[in-house]
Amino acid sequence: MNWLEETRWELKKDLLAAATAAKEAGELNFEELPDFVIERPREKAHGDFAANLAMLLARQAKMPPRKIAEAILVHLYKDEPATWVEGVEIAGAGFINFRMKANWLTDGLADAAARGEKFGESEFGAGHKVNVEFVSANPTGELHLGNARGAAIGDSLANIMQAAGYQVGREYYINDAGKQIENFGLSLEARYLQQLGQDVPFPEDGYHGEDITRTVAEYIAVEGDKLLTVKENLRREILTRYALEKKISAIRTALEHYGVHYDVWFSEQTLHDAGDVKKVVEELGADNALIEQEGALWFAADKYGCEKPEVLVRANGIPTYYTADIAYHKNKFERGYERLINIWGADHHGHVARLKAAVGALGYPSENLEVILMQLVRLFSGGEIMRMSKRAGTYVTLEELVEEVGKDAARFFFVMRSADSQMDFDLDLAKSQSMDNPVYYVQYAHARINSIIAQAAEQGIELAAPDKVDFSLLKEESERDLLRRLLELPDEIVAAAVQEAPHKIAAYVMELSGLFHSFYGNCRVLGVDADVQMARLWLCRVTAGAVAKCLGLLGVSAPLKM
Repeated sequence: MNWLEETRWELKKDLLAAATAAKEAGELNFEELPDFVIERPREKAHGDFAANLAMLLARQAKMPPRKIAEAILVHLYKDEPATWVEGVEIAGAGFINFRMKANWLTDGLADAAARGEKFGESEFGAGHKVNVEFVSANPTGELHLGNARGAAIGDSLANIMQAAGYQVGREYYINDAGKQIENFGLSLEARYLQQLGQDVPFPEDGYHGEDITRTVAEYIAVEGDKLLTVKENLRREILTRYALEKKISAIRTALEHYGVHYDVWFSEQTLHDAGDVKKVVEELGADNALIEQEGALWFAADKYGCEKPEVLVRANGIPTYYTADIAYHKNKFERGYERLINIWGADHHGHVARLKAAVGALGYPSENLEVILMQLVRLFSGGEIMRMSKRAGTYVTLEELVEEVGKDAARFFFVMRSADSQMDFDLDLAKSQSMDNPVYYVQYAHARINSIIAQAAEQGIELAAPDKVDFSLLKEESERDLLRRLLELPDEIVAAAVQEAPHKIAAYVMELSGLFHSFYGNCRVLGVDADVQMARLWLCRVTAGAVAKCLGLLGVSAPLKM
């Protein structure tokens, strides 16, 4: 339990005791107390904590909330003085607001300092198993800006959920079966024959990327023209297998350079090979969720909240991509995951309801499948939109972006905005080494703190054990503003996990860095009274740890020097 959790638990216990005492005195009437919350008010003027108990109790008690709050306050701390509470007041419609004693905040710093690198982490998720699937781009091309955004959001979310106590599996679904792979093979074959001097047409639905041409050229350089004499089906199979291996390896390498590592790379083809796609159709049929029409099998999605039935198996006997996707999500539940989180591009929004419907028809809670829809990214340079790759003449790739701005800037910029908002990526700002660059601003705060600690070490000043430091000496407003926000790190991590919102961590660490810069401008750390100096050094140390923790969750480095 972190400091804020412990504080809220104590305040809640105090309020419950006071409300019960008011009931026993005949001043309140209720059967059971509602599950109220204790939150930090947005404005410092409103105190340190606010409880909504009186408002929630109004219907049972048949009294105005402020009258209920007054009755509770009569008995609050009546017999036993508060440990940390300086004062309590009623605000607004009936909020019960607490103002904490000065030592409460500094005792919180002592607690955070004692936790060390674990500060910010919690057991909130109670080890529940969550699968986060992200990127999952078709292995028929290179990763683009949308994939880059999805990778940053997905990996950051997985990190955040782990820090909040969930057991997280990161997964990439390889679409290595179906119509797109057939077209991939036809495209490879056409380029192969063309490069060997044959005048053959390129397939109408083929893949025109330069990477296809390069892959075929690499194959010819090693294997020559030996596929000219084999049957077409075998030739396409060999080229497809070679190209898929190359493509998937390139995708894996690009993502690893981006700081993304998966626990599972799951092949769609394995679902077909194991008969899982066929089995899921049979299972839906056994539950009377299928319709046979025009020789095809349809899932009666309209019976599960969708607008219309959806094709599972075409009249030619070939299952659709949708069918394989149902089997894949069934497989994830069968592997013991309690929640499935997918990060998809906004163009997949029409697929969400029908997939959730199928999951529900199979007997799994459809609400346990969550889909984060991610909006488009526009890349700007010199105030103009960049649409084309400098190398390939098509879209800008993930690798090009990382080469241009670096992994840290790319990842931080992508998680600064909510996934459901369209994003404008300013290439010039991301490359700038100025305080206007958000990632530079945060990293500079971390480097500045470590510079202070390094200077202290050069002067022979060693950090004392936290229990030997008088943190009550931190009385300046900028110190306490920094400290107050610093102690909210565990809450911010939990909130970002619950809301599936990595951008909350980016916003928090930017705000924390700003408060540190303000503190540094107002308070000397070195060369002051020895006890004050030690307390401030520890404030710096814990702040540096919090900044590094946040940057780490976002997959961004925390440099010691800038």
